[in-house]
Amino acid sequence: MNIKEFFLKSVGEWNSMRSGHSLAFQEFEEIRSKIKISPSKPNDARVIKFLKDNLITTKAVNRAFLISWEAKSEWGEENQNGNSSGESILVPIEVSKTEGKIVRSVGYTEAIQVVSLYKILVDGTLIIYSEYSHISTEERIWFISNNLRSRSSVTRSLDSLAILQTSYASEIRSLKN
Repeated sequence: MNIKEFFLKSVGEWNSMRSGHSLAFQEFEEIRSKIKISPSKPNDARVIKFLKDNLITTKAVNRAFLISWEAKSEWGEENQNGNSSGESILVPIEVSKTEGKIVRSVGYTEAIQVVSLYKILVDGTLIIYSEYSHISTEERIWFISNNLRSRSSVTRSLDSLAILQTSYASEIRSLKN
């Protein structure tokens, strides 16, 4: 499987249930999300601008994907409700069939643009490595079946390599009648 095939297999609407563990703050978080993944349209002005701003050929518009999410979170014992939503443009750039870069308008851990490295394992697991100013994140995404996938992440401090946060998510594709 190559990166485009992985994202095409991911196209659709997903219901996600994620548990996050903040080791730094010794807190547990439960997040329920709706995630939508779609290939970009050739005339999407946001994608075209993103490609131009990053000096990526406009032919890459055929490889770009949009991911949007709406999440509801409950933090720790206080049970404070927090809602968040957003959208990110992802442009995979293959270096080989199983490795390359993903240019993202919004990163996984920080809401800033990031260039991540990826690798696809023999079993189809996608591993994404991202570095920010003070932390790094490793995400793993794999399919259990066509309509069920799992995602895990580990966030580390760049200075000490200490693990700051871990998470695990089950994602079920919404099937429309």
